[in-house]
Amino acid sequence: MSIDANGDVTIQGVSLRRLPKVSLHDHLDGAVRPATIIELADAIGLELPESTPKALGSWFAKKSDSGSLVEYLKTFDLTTAVMQTEEGLSRVAREFVQDLAKDGVIYGEVRWAPEQHLTRGLTPEQAVEAVQQGIEEGEDAADRAGHSIRVGQLITAMRHTDRSREIAELALDFRGRGAVGFDIAGPEDGYPASDHRAAFDLLAENFLPVTVHAGEAAGLDSIRSALLDGRALRLGHGVRIAEDLQVIQQEGDEVQVQFGDLARWVRDREIPLELSPSSNLQTGAIAAWGNTLADHPFDLLYQLGFAVTVNVDNRTMSATSLTRELSLLVEAFEYDLDDLETFQFNAAAAAFLPVEEREELVEMIADGFDV
Repeated sequence: MSIDANGDVTIQGVSLRRLPKVSLHDHLDGAVRPATIIELADAIGLELPESTPKALGSWFAKKSDSGSLVEYLKTFDLTTAVMQTEEGLSRVAREFVQDLAKDGVIYGEVRWAPEQHLTRGLTPEQAVEAVQQGIEEGEDAADRAGHSIRVGQLITAMRHTDRSREIAELALDFRGRGAVGFDIAGPEDGYPASDHRAAFDLLAENFLPVTVHAGEAAGLDSIRSALLDGRALRLGHGVRIAEDLQVIQQEGDEVQVQFGDLARWVRDREIPLELSPSSNLQTGAIAAWGNTLADHPFDLLYQLGFAVTVNVDNRTMSATSLTRELSLLVEAFEYDLDDLETFQFNAAAAAFLPVEEREELVEMIADGFDV
């Protein structure tokens, strides 16, 4: 791996940024440009901790690197504060899509919670429409710049509130109009998916795909509830599934592992894990294994055949991109282009799209990696 004069990371002589990618776990309110925050904050008279984009970006990265999901989530108070109008939501969504396109993403799913964007009078429906308008504007702008990208909304409910059934109905109302699935997010520990069973029952009855944040700030019981109560087709993070693996013996690259029933189910049923390396380190999700990226159980899960995918979680808070996350994994585990292509195939297969469109993504990835 090398970095050229323009700061572009290359592996085996290929630009990582130009390779086709799929982004599944990407929060809209975690991906606001610092410069945009400053402009939108000025328009509403919101005081910020820093006055320049560079300094504000550094502030987010420092505050997010706490080792605690609860503390990490506090930084969102600032981003959501400037996303309370149609104009603010549309602009952030438009720039989000443009930033994905610049990162080489060809398909993305953006998750966000409408209930957190209503303090200035918007209805949930107006908020979703504003985000969809921004997404479509971003797709058009990317197309004019020569980059084809498609982005779908994951309508998200907050797990510590009681609006999940209402938000599930909202997601169903916007199916075919931008929404491709549903998620629950927020503080995980103490708020299992079972608390939202009514919402998940409604979604299952109407066959809308679901991903659930689980296995990040809570362990195996949270993952079990996501699968059984939430009928999750993907696990948001899911990194702590590794707690259900017991390493019996390790000699060099050979590892003998004993699977627990839950881990075996997730692996054998190819339930995708939406892993976010930098974020998992920042929030303490991998604290049981260490405090460096090389300690992340990503490689163990990959070698054991789990359906691992690579994600950013929150671009602003982690000061990252999908290209950067892939480069960090290459550095930590010496992956090559074949490995990176596998991660993108996994993500394409896990996308909340009809099978024909997933197959098209797979073909686009294969063509892009054929260098």
